[in-house]
Amino acid sequence: MKSNIQDKNKLVKSVFTKVHKNYDLMNDIMSLGVHRVWKKKFIDWMNPQPNTRLIDVASGTGDIAKLFFNHTNARAEIICLEPNTEMYKEGKIKLNKIKNIKWINAMAEKIPEDDNTFDYYTISYGLRNVSEINKALKEAYRVLKPGGRFMCLEFSKIDNEFLNNIYNQYSKAIPLIGKLVVGSDKPYKYLIESIKKFYDQEQLVKLMSNNGFSNIEFRNLSGGISAIHSGWKI
Repeated sequence: MKSNIQDKNKLVKSVFTKVHKNYDLMNDIMSLGVHRVWKKKFIDWMNPQPNTRLIDVASGTGDIAKLFFNHTNARAEIICLEPNTEMYKEGKIKLNKIKNIKWINAMAEKIPEDDNTFDYYTISYGLRNVSEINKALKEAYRVLKPGGRFMCLEFSKIDNEFLNNIYNQYSKAIPLIGKLVVGSDKPYKYLIESIKKFYDQEQLVKLMSNNGFSNIEFRNLSGGISAIHSGWKI
Protein backbone atom coordinates (compact mmCIF):
# COMPACT_ATOMS: atom_id res chain seq x y z
CA MET A 1 0.00 0.00 0.00
CA LYS A 2 2.80 2.40 0.96
CA SER A 3 4.65 1.77 -2.33
CA ASN A 4 1.42 2.44 -4.28
CA ILE A 5 1.05 5.80 -2.52
CA GLN A 6 4.68 6.68 -3.25
CA ASP A 7 4.28 5.63 -6.88
CA LYS A 8 1.23 7.86 -7.32
CA ASN A 9 2.98 10.78 -5.63
CA LYS A 10 5.91 10.42 -8.04
CA LEU A 11 3.62 10.09 -11.05
CA VAL A 12 1.52 13.14 -10.16
CA LYS A 13 4.67 15.17 -9.42
CA SER A 14 6.10 14.23 -12.81
CA VAL A 15 2.84 15.06 -14.61
CA PHE A 16 2.48 18.57 -13.20
CA THR A 17 6.18 19.36 -13.49
CA LYS A 18 5.92 18.64 -17.23
CA VAL A 19 2.77 20.68 -17.86
CA HIS A 20 3.14 23.68 -15.53
CA LYS A 21 4.20 26.20 -18.20
CA ASN A 22 1.23 25.38 -20.47
CA TYR A 23 -1.27 24.39 -17.77
CA ASP A 24 -3.76 27.24 -18.35
CA LEU A 25 -3.49 27.00 -22.13
CA MET A 26 -4.17 23.25 -22.11
CA ASN A 27 -7.17 23.69 -19.78
CA ASP A 28 -8.66 26.15 -22.26
CA ILE A 29 -7.96 23.89 -25.24
CA MET A 30 -9.19 20.65 -23.62
CA SER A 31 -12.43 22.13 -22.27
CA LEU A 32 -12.95 24.61 -25.13
CA GLY A 33 -12.87 27.26 -22.41
CA VAL A 34 -15.80 25.73 -20.52
CA HIS A 35 -13.69 25.13 -17.37
CA ARG A 36 -13.94 28.89 -16.75
CA VAL A 37 -17.75 28.66 -16.74
CA TRP A 38 -17.63 25.66 -14.36
CA LYS A 39 -15.35 27.53 -11.96
CA LYS A 40 -17.65 30.56 -12.04
CA LYS A 41 -20.63 28.32 -11.19
CA PHE A 42 -18.56 26.81 -8.37
CA ILE A 43 -17.95 30.23 -6.80
CA ASP A 44 -21.53 31.35 -7.43
CA TRP A 45 -22.91 28.36 -5.54
CA MET A 46 -20.44 28.91 -2.70
CA ASN A 47 -21.34 32.62 -2.56
CA PRO A 48 -18.46 33.45 -0.20
CA GLN A 49 -18.89 36.39 2.14
CA PRO A 50 -16.38 39.21 2.79
CA ASN A 51 -14.06 39.00 5.79
CA THR A 52 -13.80 35.21 5.62
CA ARG A 53 -10.88 32.81 5.30
CA LEU A 54 -10.35 30.34 2.45
CA ILE A 55 -7.90 27.52 1.99
CA ASP A 56 -7.69 26.52 -1.66
CA VAL A 57 -5.97 23.16 -1.94
CA ALA A 58 -4.18 21.94 -5.07
CA SER A 59 -4.41 25.56 -6.17
CA GLY A 60 -2.64 25.15 -9.50
CA THR A 61 -2.30 28.62 -10.99
CA GLY A 62 -4.86 30.11 -8.62
CA ASP A 63 -8.08 30.36 -10.68
CA ILE A 64 -10.37 29.61 -7.71
CA ALA A 65 -8.44 31.87 -5.34
CA LYS A 66 -8.73 34.78 -7.78
CA LEU A 67 -12.48 34.25 -8.29
CA PHE A 68 -12.97 34.03 -4.51
CA PHE A 69 -10.94 37.21 -4.01
CA ASN A 70 -13.01 39.11 -6.59
CA HIS A 71 -16.33 37.77 -5.28
CA THR A 72 -15.54 39.02 -1.77
CA ASN A 73 -14.52 42.45 -3.11
CA ALA A 74 -10.90 41.84 -2.11
CA ARG A 75 -11.98 41.45 1.53
CA ALA A 76 -10.86 37.92 2.31
CA GLU A 77 -7.82 36.06 3.57
CA ILE A 78 -6.71 33.26 1.26
CA ILE A 79 -4.24 30.42 1.64
CA CYS A 80 -3.25 28.68 -1.62
CA LEU A 81 -1.81 25.25 -0.92
CA GLU A 82 -0.08 23.55 -3.88
CA PRO A 83 2.00 20.35 -3.57
CA ASN A 84 3.92 20.61 -6.85
CA THR A 85 6.89 22.97 -6.61
CA GLU A 86 6.77 24.14 -10.23
CA MET A 87 3.00 24.75 -10.15
CA TYR A 88 3.44 26.52 -6.82
CA LYS A 89 5.98 28.91 -8.39
CA GLU A 90 3.75 29.45 -11.43
CA GLY A 91 0.74 30.32 -9.25
CA LYS A 92 2.73 32.76 -7.12
CA ILE A 93 3.89 34.59 -10.24
CA LYS A 94 0.41 34.68 -11.76
CA LEU A 95 -1.24 36.14 -8.63
CA ASN A 96 1.69 38.15 -7.30
CA LYS A 97 -0.31 41.40 -7.31
CA ILE A 98 -2.91 40.04 -4.87
CA LYS A 99 -1.53 40.74 -1.41
CA ASN A 100 -4.24 38.87 0.53
CA ILE A 101 -2.95 35.50 -0.72
CA LYS A 102 -0.36 33.41 1.07
CA TRP A 103 1.13 30.44 -0.82
CA ILE A 104 2.16 27.19 0.85
CA ASN A 105 3.99 24.31 -0.85
CA ALA A 106 2.42 21.29 0.90
CA MET A 107 0.25 18.20 0.46
CA ALA A 108 -3.52 17.95 0.93
CA GLU A 109 -2.94 15.04 3.33
CA LYS A 110 -0.85 17.16 5.71
CA ILE A 111 -1.90 20.80 5.90
CA PRO A 112 0.41 22.95 8.05
CA GLU A 113 -2.44 24.97 9.56
CA ASP A 114 -4.27 24.85 12.91
CA ASP A 115 -7.60 23.15 13.61
CA ASN A 116 -10.82 25.14 13.11
CA THR A 117 -9.15 27.88 11.05
CA PHE A 118 -11.03 28.37 7.76
CA ASP A 119 -14.55 29.30 6.70
CA TYR A 120 -14.13 27.59 3.32
CA TYR A 121 -12.04 24.76 1.91
CA THR A 122 -11.93 24.38 -1.86
CA ILE A 123 -10.26 21.83 -4.11
CA SER A 124 -10.66 22.12 -7.87
CA TYR A 125 -9.59 19.23 -10.12
CA GLY A 126 -7.16 18.12 -7.45
CA LEU A 127 -8.93 15.48 -5.36
CA ARG A 128 -8.43 12.66 -7.87
CA ASN A 129 -4.66 13.39 -7.81
CA VAL A 130 -4.43 12.93 -4.04
CA SER A 131 -2.81 9.64 -3.03
CA GLU A 132 -4.78 9.21 0.22
CA ILE A 133 -8.21 10.75 -0.30
CA ASN A 134 -9.58 9.79 3.13
CA LYS A 135 -6.61 11.47 4.77
CA ALA A 136 -7.13 14.58 2.64
CA LEU A 137 -10.83 14.74 3.56
CA LYS A 138 -10.00 14.31 7.25
CA GLU A 139 -7.54 17.21 6.97
CA ALA A 140 -10.18 19.31 5.21
CA TYR A 141 -12.60 18.64 8.06
CA ARG A 142 -9.92 19.39 10.67
CA VAL A 143 -8.89 22.81 9.34
CA LEU A 144 -12.47 24.04 8.75
CA LYS A 145 -14.22 25.99 11.49
CA PRO A 146 -17.48 24.59 12.87
CA GLY A 147 -20.02 25.79 10.30
CA GLY A 148 -17.32 25.82 7.64
CA ARG A 149 -17.94 24.59 4.11
CA PHE A 150 -16.04 22.06 1.99
CA MET A 151 -16.42 22.39 -1.78
CA CYS A 152 -14.92 20.19 -4.46
CA LEU A 153 -15.00 20.67 -8.24
CA GLU A 154 -13.94 17.53 -10.06
CA PHE A 155 -14.42 15.50 -13.23
CA SER A 156 -17.23 13.02 -12.65
CA LYS A 157 -19.52 10.52 -14.40
CA ILE A 158 -21.78 11.52 -17.29
CA ASP A 159 -25.47 10.64 -16.87
CA ASN A 160 -26.33 10.55 -20.59
CA GLU A 161 -25.19 7.65 -22.82
CA PHE A 162 -25.08 9.71 -26.03
CA LEU A 163 -23.02 12.49 -24.41
CA ASN A 164 -20.80 9.89 -22.74
CA ASN A 165 -19.97 8.30 -26.10
CA ILE A 166 -19.05 11.68 -27.61
CA TYR A 167 -16.94 12.53 -24.55
CA ASN A 168 -15.10 9.18 -24.70
CA GLN A 169 -14.25 9.74 -28.36
CA TYR A 170 -13.05 13.27 -27.67
CA SER A 171 -10.95 12.03 -24.71
CA LYS A 172 -8.89 9.89 -27.08
CA ALA A 173 -7.67 13.07 -28.81
CA ILE A 174 -6.52 14.82 -25.62
CA PRO A 175 -3.12 13.06 -25.34
CA LEU A 176 -2.43 13.95 -28.99
CA ILE A 177 -3.25 17.60 -28.27
CA GLY A 178 -1.01 17.42 -25.21
CA LYS A 179 1.89 16.16 -27.30
CA LEU A 180 1.51 19.09 -29.71
CA VAL A 181 1.20 21.77 -26.99
CA VAL A 182 3.34 20.40 -24.15
CA GLY A 183 5.63 18.07 -26.07
CA SER A 184 4.49 14.93 -24.25
CA ASP A 185 1.30 12.83 -24.31
CA LYS A 186 2.05 11.06 -20.99
CA PRO A 187 0.53 13.70 -18.66
CA TYR A 188 -2.73 13.61 -20.60
CA LYS A 189 -2.87 9.83 -20.78
CA TYR A 190 -2.67 10.00 -16.98
CA LEU A 191 -5.41 12.66 -16.95
CA ILE A 192 -7.84 10.46 -18.91
CA GLU A 193 -7.08 7.38 -16.80
CA SER A 194 -7.44 9.31 -13.53
CA ILE A 195 -10.89 10.54 -14.58
CA LYS A 196 -12.03 7.01 -15.48
CA LYS A 197 -10.84 5.61 -12.13
CA PHE A 198 -12.25 8.39 -9.94
CA TYR A 199 -15.41 8.05 -7.84
CA ASP A 200 -18.85 8.79 -9.24
CA GLN A 201 -21.06 11.47 -7.70
CA GLU A 202 -22.80 9.24 -5.14
CA GLN A 203 -19.59 7.47 -4.13
CA LEU A 204 -17.96 10.82 -3.37
CA VAL A 205 -20.99 11.83 -1.30
CA LYS A 206 -20.52 8.67 0.77
CA LEU A 207 -16.80 9.29 1.15
CA MET A 208 -17.44 12.81 2.40
CA SER A 209 -20.06 11.55 4.84
CA ASN A 210 -17.66 8.89 6.15
CA ASN A 211 -15.17 11.64 6.92
CA GLY A 212 -17.56 13.76 8.98
CA PHE A 213 -19.28 16.11 6.55
CA SER A 214 -23.01 16.87 6.77
CA ASN A 215 -25.73 18.31 4.52
CA ILE A 216 -23.88 17.02 1.46
CA GLU A 217 -25.14 17.96 -1.99
CA PHE A 218 -23.80 17.80 -5.53
CA ARG A 219 -24.59 19.53 -8.80
CA ASN A 220 -23.69 18.19 -12.21
CA LEU A 221 -22.10 20.44 -14.80
CA SER A 222 -22.43 19.75 -18.52
CA GLY A 223 -24.30 16.52 -17.89
CA GLY A 224 -21.83 15.24 -15.31
CA ILE A 225 -18.55 15.85 -17.16
CA SER A 226 -17.75 17.76 -13.99
CA ALA A 227 -19.56 17.95 -10.67
CA ILE A 228 -19.53 20.25 -7.67
CA HIS A 229 -19.78 18.64 -4.22
CA SER A 230 -20.63 20.67 -1.14
CA GLY A 231 -20.50 19.60 2.50
CA TRP A 232 -20.50 21.27 5.91
CA LYS A 233 -18.65 20.84 9.19
CA ILE A 234 -21.46 20.90 11.72
